[in-house]
Amino acid sequence: MFFYLGIGLAATALVGGFVVTRNFVRRRLRFVDIVQKPAAPLVAGTIAAVALLPAMVLPAVGVGTALALGIGVASGVASGRNAPPSSD
Repeated sequence: MFFYLGIGLAATALVGGFVVTRNFVRRRLRFVDIVQKPAAPLVAGTIAAVALLPAMVLPAVGVGTALALGIGVASGVASGRNAPPSSD
């Protein structure tokens, strides 16, 4: 039971982290110099994954969920800084 819930949480963390981060970088951080650095996605993904580690006391949240969130945030930063600004 917790396995399927954990898979669902990991998938949601991956997709949600990507979409929210990409939109935030596109709207607010596109022209900030630090986002243009090559290490910015790795730093953002690492911080997001480490921030989720205290939630691992819950049975359905594990290392995979933290890694999925970190990967989603890192890829969202990388995608958002290279994308054209949104028309919002």
